[in-house]
Amino acid sequence: MARIVVVDDDPDIRGMLVDYFGSIGHSVMAVADGAGLDRDPAARQADLYVVDLGLPGEDGFALTRRLRADRDAGIVMLTGASDTTERIVGLEVGADDYVTKPVDLPELAARIAAILRRRRSAEVPEGCTRFGRYLLDLRAWELRDEAGRPVELRPMEIDLVAAFATRPGRVLSRDDLLHLAPARGDDPFDRSIDHRVTRLRRKLERDPAHPELIKTVRGAGYLFAPG
Repeated sequence: MARIVVVDDDPDIRGMLVDYFGSIGHSVMAVADGAGLDRDPAARQADLYVVDLGLPGEDGFALTRRLRADRDAGIVMLTGASDTTERIVGLEVGADDYVTKPVDLPELAARIAAILRRRRSAEVPEGCTRFGRYLLDLRAWELRDEAGRPVELRPMEIDLVAAFATRPGRVLSRDDLLHLAPARGDDPFDRSIDHRVTRLRRKLERDPAHPELIKTVRGAGYLFAPG
């Protein structure tokens, strides 16, 4: 699952894309233009942007150039024209792909999935592994965010992140996690796995009530599900 933001001034297209991508498991929001994007802090945390070329005010080229300059996210441009020059310009200003309208939704979904796979499989530094949008340095025993800044976590929380990050897609029972991330004497907080997972979600998830990184598997334990 990815967090996708649609930027399009056509309300019908916005609604169509929000409904479709939501139906296939993505978290989707939509805004009408670049100004709307700037006003909403949540819209600045996307994994991928779908940007219409013909936006009012700041056009799609300018917005794509700005997005590419200050954040690491996938970008797909949409346009009603099939002009080759526009396609080239769109790619040159930073778009990962360029799709013409009317949009074939399954094709757009496949293109977006391919972009997300390429970005997630980007080279990981030696001794590190990815944990969603974070990078876990297994030598320094440190978690870093998308900007490379250390995330403030307690030792037991780092142990828990490492247990999940090094076993992606595997359901870990509470007993597994107690063995892989045992309680430490220097951590004064509740050491039960459920409480530790709850605290970790508050620190790392975009929306702790709807976790994307650490999912609960009812009756079995927890699972780190890479996007």
